[in-house]
Amino acid sequence: MIETMPDVRGTLTPSRPLADLTWMRVGGPADVLFQPADVDDLSQFLATLDPSVPVFPMGVGSNLIVRDGGISGVVIRLGRGFNGIAFDGDIVTAGAAALDAHVARKAAIEGLDLTFLRTIPGTIGGAVRMNAGCYGSYTADVLKSVTVVMRNGTVVDVPAVDLQMAYRSSVLPEGAVIVGATLLAPKADPVALDARMVDQLAKRDETQPTKDRTAGSTFRNPAGFSSTGRADDVHDLKAWKVIDDAGMRGATLGGAVMNVKHSNFLTNAGGATAADLEDLGELVRKKVYDSSEITLEWEIMRVGNRTGERPA
Repeated sequence: MIETMPDVRGTLTPSRPLADLTWMRVGGPADVLFQPADVDDLSQFLATLDPSVPVFPMGVGSNLIVRDGGISGVVIRLGRGFNGIAFDGDIVTAGAAALDAHVARKAAIEGLDLTFLRTIPGTIGGAVRMNAGCYGSYTADVLKSVTVVMRNGTVVDVPAVDLQMAYRSSVLPEGAVIVGATLLAPKADPVALDARMVDQLAKRDETQPTKDRTAGSTFRNPAGFSSTGRADDVHDLKAWKVIDDAGMRGATLGGAVMNVKHSNFLTNAGGATAADLEDLGELVRKKVYDSSEITLEWEIMRVGNRTGERPA
């Protein structure tokens, strides 16, 4: 496939293993990995690429299981040309590859409150895509607009309202790649914001297995949000509670385990395959349904082909 790729200024790598690009450290290769130099490079690539070739935008792999058979088509991974962070009053403009934690820290120095992003292990592009949030605040609460490159290469600014952001979800056109976001951040005292983030990190490290190979929360909280995705819609029922009630804390399959410290963290305890992780997650979903008639929904994205299912 690499011979049919358009000319680029960035980097095209054929048959690129993806395991080392995900926090879970599992998964097969991409047919082609494309790391564009900048927005123009990405735009021209998508405009020229055969429309039948699938594309998958990938961040830092913090909320992702790549299946063992790898990903067909082109995986697009944004890098340095997409990680800028700029401020204009209470407006924050961030590239899609900017780390959530970096945006929160730099905003705090400017006296802008995006502290909820501090403990989210991902990028701004992923935060938009999944309406990431914690501590009662969500990306939908501060997002003004996103810049995306469409599958045909067109660069478009999309108002936040058009993304239909809800609990851990948003709606984007098929094949669109988020390249930047504009946020409206509340003003606050920088010293107070810094102290809040220190406290958040301490609480996270106390309650979550931050030293283990996980992809964050595995399942959405069962009741979730209503259609707005706002904090006042959240319900009290937590995924870890129904997993515990089903007796699945510490459950194992191959090298996968439901973490003992926090049972909603699916963990690669050593040598796990993507199939181990996904199959254990599906077993947990079955046991929870058998126990409480609650159907857990995956929060971690699972993409690609299982071994033996890869198209010719």
